[in-house]
Amino acid sequence: MNLIDILALVLLMITLALVPGASTVLVVARSATNGFANGAAATAGIVLGDFVFLTVAVLGMAALAEMMGSLFMLVRILAGACLIWMGINLLRSAPPENRVITETSVSNLGSSFLAGLLITLGDIKAILFYASLLPVFLDMNSLRAYDVASVYLVTLATVGGIKLGYAYAAKTLFLHGRSAMGRVARGAAGSLLAGAGTFLIIKT
Repeated sequence: MNLIDILALVLLMITLALVPGASTVLVVARSATNGFANGAAATAGIVLGDFVFLTVAVLGMAALAEMMGSLFMLVRILAGACLIWMGINLLRSAPPENRVITETSVSNLGSSFLAGLLITLGDIKAILFYASLLPVFLDMNSLRAYDVASVYLVTLATVGGIKLGYAYAAKTLFLHGRSAMGRVARGAAGSLLAGAGTFLIIKT
C-alpha cells in the first residue's frame, strides 16, 4: 500500500465508523451509564471482531463464511439477547443517586467487551465487506506483512478511535447518569439497547 491508498482507506473507515448503528448504541449506553471504561471495553470487543473478520478475509475464507449462515444467525441472536438483557437491567436498576457506579468492575467490563464482540461477529456482512474491500487496496496475490499490518492499524485507529470518541462524549454529557439529564439518558439508553437487541433478532 502507498500513502494515497492508506489515506483513502482511513477516510473510508472513518466515514463508516461514524455511521450510527447497534455498536454505537452499545458504546454510548455503556459509557453513559457505567463509565468510560465500559465504553472502552465495548470498543475493544468491536475492534477485536473487526480483526477477526480482517483475518478471515486475508485468508480468503469469505466464501466459507458465507456458507456458515446458521452460525452467524446464532451469534446474532446471542448478541441481540445480550443487548436486551443490558437494556432491561439498565431500566430496572436503582436510581443513579442511590447507587455507586463500579465502572472498573471485572464483570461489568467483561460483559461490555463480550457485547461488543458479539455484535460485530453477528454481522456476516462485515466479512463480505472486508473481503471486497481488501482487493481494492491490496494485491491479494502478493500480500506483504507491511500491507496487512497497515490495514489492521488503520482499523484500530479509525474504528477504535471513533468509538472511543462516542464513549467519551457520552460520559462527558451524561456525567455517569448522576444529573437530571443523566436520568433521562439512562432510560433512553436502556430503551435503545433493548430496541437494538430486538431489531438484531428480528433481522435474523
